[in-house]
Amino acid sequence: MPYPRMLRLRQKFPRPRVENIPATIRDTLAKLNLGSKIKRGQTVALTAGSRGIANIPLILKSVVQHVRDLGAQPFLVPAMGSHGGATDEGQAEVLQRYGITEAFVGAPIRSSMEVVHLGNTPEGWPVYLDKNAASADHIGVIGRVKPHTNYAGPVESGLMKMMMIGLGKRHGAAHYHRVLLYEPYDPVVRAVGRFMRAKAPIAFGLCTVENGYDETAHLEACLPADFEPVEERLLVKAKEWLGRLPFHEADLLIIDELGKDISGSGMDTNVVGRKRALRTETVLDQPQMRFIFARGLTEHTHGNACGIGFCDFVTTRLVKEMDYKVTVINCVTAGYPEGANIAVHYDTDREVLDTALAIIGRREPQQAHVMHIKNTLMLEEVEVSEACLKDLKPRTAFDVINGPYDVAFDRSGNLAAV
Repeated sequence: MPYPRMLRLRQKFPRPRVENIPATIRDTLAKLNLGSKIKRGQTVALTAGSRGIANIPLILKSVVQHVRDLGAQPFLVPAMGSHGGATDEGQAEVLQRYGITEAFVGAPIRSSMEVVHLGNTPEGWPVYLDKNAASADHIGVIGRVKPHTNYAGPVESGLMKMMMIGLGKRHGAAHYHRVLLYEPYDPVVRAVGRFMRAKAPIAFGLCTVENGYDETAHLEACLPADFEPVEERLLVKAKEWLGRLPFHEADLLIIDELGKDISGSGMDTNVVGRKRALRTETVLDQPQMRFIFARGLTEHTHGNACGIGFCDFVTTRLVKEMDYKVTVINCVTAGYPEGANIAVHYDTDREVLDTALAIIGRREPQQAHVMHIKNTLMLEEVEVSEACLKDLKPRTAFDVINGPYDVAFDRSGNLAAV
């Protein structure tokens, strides 16, 4: 089959960066005057999630140090719904794979899937809290603010979601993903967050925002009363700084790796499209990929192939890397078993390209609109076909740094990673 010729681009995104993470965290937490409520000897539970947040071990270590400087006793709780196979040990292992260890952060990690029922919101929705966090004198909520892969609104993924889903563990995650099939996300996450802050000892929050280069762009601490307005303001920045594909559409998008450390859905649907439109919401102006082909899994996802069902094609080696049980637990808890559906798979990348390019429509294979990325977090350098530059309107600024060149396969019939 004749393949399209490719070019390598280097994209240009806004690049605010936090140069000194420990100093920035110390300064932003100091503004809250936490010593007025957190007393010497008291315990403070700090949330540690399952996403591949840039610099998260150092961020947690810095918060731990600030809490210790107050004379308090910090500890970490895995706040990640059903990830890690929904087991105590599995969730602790997720943190360890990110480099979040007791030795590095300077605090113990207490992992449990048990929750306590705090009560019900005025709407009648039950609110659950990690048992270890509930036993602490105070709780610090630490999370990344970013666009959610399923829901759209003024509050999406951040401290509020961390309280509802992360601290709710599998029990809360399963319950609220069912609620969200019928109720809009925004009022639900706000109601749960308000009830949690009223009934649980939430002392502070720390928001991290990233740029399109997978770097820490902003860190900001806030008191519980300010969680919602701070999240709303930072979500605007997160959307502005989000990495994007250079073109809004393609016949074929090739992704080298999927993973829970990349996105809750394995790949960020804000980047590639296929954001699920629930009955309560409408998703507008999504990127349109005719076919998506995923070649493998990240090391840190540890076999969780959540999101494989969003793909049209994958490799047989990806399927073999998949921990089916872990993937299914995660997808079923989130209310979308189709996320674990195994896509059409072939032994080699060449077979996938031959199949996909033969059914793209009227364009001949050599004229196909093709993009190739490492993952949806690392988008600075991407490959695109010549036809993309000729036919499509760019969405980002970029330089051509190599090409055009022919598609190259190794002896096994596979592509090189971006």
